[in-house]
Amino acid sequence: MTEFTSDIKTIFHNDVDIFRVLSDLSKLDLIKEQISEDKIRDFRFDSDSCSFRVDPVGEVRFRVIEREPSKLVKFKSENLPFDVFLWIQLVQKAEKDTKMKITLRANLNPFIKGMVSKPLEEGLAKISDVIASLPYDKI
Repeated sequence: MTEFTSDIKTIFHNDVDIFRVLSDLSKLDLIKEQISEDKIRDFRFDSDSCSFRVDPVGEVRFRVIEREPSKLVKFKSENLPFDVFLWIQLVQKAEKDTKMKITLRANLNPFIKGMVSKPLEEGLAKISDVIASLPYDKI
């Protein structure tokens, strides 16, 4: 497995509010128009999954496979030629000061790894920026 890790982001909300939104992805439908669609577009959400279109890959879908209240939401990919696991870890340091890290593990063969590593790293950085900037107290 190849592993990619986002930078640790500070989210200025408490872990309970963040987890409430990230563990029920249908809540993100309320703010999907605020998500820039320059590289990722056609977002769709329900309570247990999200999907979006990424060129040149096509539609990517992630399903929630594990939830640990206020600490972790773990996802597994669907619709990809290789398995991708993504988890969002939360650690609250103080009221309205939660640290977040996103880890992505993918089962990549050496040929595919060379082609998709950079896009995966860029996508992970973009996703972590979006998640860190969401208005959790308004969702």
